[in-house]
Amino acid sequence: MTPTRTPHATILLTLAFLAISFLPAQAADWRTTLKQELPLLGHRNWIVIVDSAYPLQSSPGVETLETGATQQEVVRDVLQSLAASTHVAPDVFMDAELPYVPEQKAPGVTDYRKSLPEILGAHPVTSLPHEQLIKMLGDSGKTFHVLILKTTMTIPYTSVFLRLGCKYWNDADEKELRKAMSQRKAAPASPKKE
Repeated sequence: MTPTRTPHATILLTLAFLAISFLPAQAADWRTTLKQELPLLGHRNWIVIVDSAYPLQSSPGVETLETGATQQEVVRDVLQSLAASTHVAPDVFMDAELPYVPEQKAPGVTDYRKSLPEILGAHPVTSLPHEQLIKMLGDSGKTFHVLILKTTMTIPYTSVFLRLGCKYWNDADEKELRKAMSQRKAAPASPKKE
């Protein structure tokens, strides 16, 4: 004999299902998304690891995910994934304001700043004002995909902006190619032999 459910039990099961459906994505989902999207990303795309108060941007190409993880954990995981990729490498940008954030107003900022060389490794860092970086993302998001990963960090100006470039063709290669193309166009045509 099949047990019958009371209307009360059915309502509770339905409510539980709905509650689970609307829960935020679990922390592991950002890693899954990164793994799925990384092969699709190329030069001019961005991956940005941000603190918890970073604004939700409305440009159509900007995707924001809550990670539930620490800033350091997410930066390390993303940089490891990029290092393992065969097609993209990051240019690292950080907020120019970070060196000026006082420990008294943002406890933990000193330790975070000290941890950055180990986390970022040999990657050179370009510092720009925060508003300029946000504008760059908004502009890029009109044409290119931007993946923003929000962390549990509660210290301002700690974001790590990774602009992706082609791993197998760098700026020097491109400059050399353009130079060769312009020299070829500028060379006089050789006379035809009769």
